[in-house]
Amino acid sequence: MTTPSAHPPAALHGPAFAADPQAVYARLRRQGPVAEVEIAPGVGALLVTDYQAALDLLRDTDTFSKDSRAWQRTVPPDSPLLPVLGYRPTALFSDGATHARYRQVITDGLALLEPHQLQRRVAEVAHRLIDAFAETGSADLIADYARRLPVHVLTTGFGVPGEHRERLVAGIVGSIESARHTVAAYTDLVEVVTGMVAERRERPRHDLTSWFLSHPAGLDNDEVVRQITLTMIAGNEPTTNLIGNALLRLLTDARYAGSLFGGAMTAHQAIDEVLWHEPPLANLSAHYPRVDVTFHGRVIPAGSLVLVSYAAANSQAAPPAATADGADTAGLRSGGSAHLAWAAGPHACPARDPALLIAITAIEQLTSRIGDLELAEPADALHWRPGPFHRALVRLPVRFTPVPG
Repeated sequence: MTTPSAHPPAALHGPAFAADPQAVYARLRRQGPVAEVEIAPGVGALLVTDYQAALDLLRDTDTFSKDSRAWQRTVPPDSPLLPVLGYRPTALFSDGATHARYRQVITDGLALLEPHQLQRRVAEVAHRLIDAFAETGSADLIADYARRLPVHVLTTGFGVPGEHRERLVAGIVGSIESARHTVAAYTDLVEVVTGMVAERRERPRHDLTSWFLSHPAGLDNDEVVRQITLTMIAGNEPTTNLIGNALLRLLTDARYAGSLFGGAMTAHQAIDEVLWHEPPLANLSAHYPRVDVTFHGRVIPAGSLVLVSYAAANSQAAPPAATADGADTAGLRSGGSAHLAWAAGPHACPARDPALLIAITAIEQLTSRIGDLELAEPADALHWRPGPFHRALVRLPVRFTPVPG
């Protein structure tokens, strides 16, 4: 048994962490499988950085709960962490039969997104977005493309009115920033979805919102609102980051040279490597021990916030990097460990398949239209959004030969 570390908690917020998180993870791993961190000024947590410990935590529903209400009482009511970690009646914060009931609505709803139709919808949206900047010879692939594409696909699926889509984008992105405006962003997102759900209860349509309302689980209006907002945030933010991080890898990794015109290394491989080495959600899977527990040598009091670092665990278990001739395609081989970018266990991400399809299609559509993309500024000058949860670029400026409309 070990006692709490004598090391000061590592800060997982601010520009220094965003600039080089792997250095922080390496330092934390030297302290053991579980280390103390600070996820916002004055707010501490425990972070699991070991691959096997992460799997043990994610699968242990007897020892650990997802209900954050006891922990929530220890932080200020206006904490910017609450839009991500504050309790709501959703699959993310529930256990047992309640979790199964909520999750079934989400998984059944996402199953309605038939892959060929979803791929066609993504391609249509991608071409509209590309048309808006193709003739200019330059773009910010985050603001102009990666951030707009997944949310447009999701809002179309849920039947969000066009006049509310920009508010939803702001609410979804703002809800995971862990800054002072996050509470207002999440509140506005809930307000938009609440109005939409109330309208669909009276006048159903052929969309996912109406389907969530009519699901045999019998969710009430607030439960539907919460599952929809969870699905939108969980389906959009990681997918946006995945597209951006994979595009950066394609543009900067010499092994992908020529891939924009169909080289040996593919968009699928770039995405798989990002999921191993730069997962779009770096640290999350909040758990709270039901009783005082000793976990991998660490004494953890009941109700403590314990997070899983997918990024740290992955970097410990990652397979060898792929080679330019494809001889060793990282993560695509059979056998070996699986990355944790989608978490694991009963709370593993239910949107994995549509998110992968959206990301792969988005990159393939972009690189098939514009083959000579290059960074408009040095890679080491790019900035990453600060925050404990995500791994996301602020901007991805590129230039290319203008493509006539």
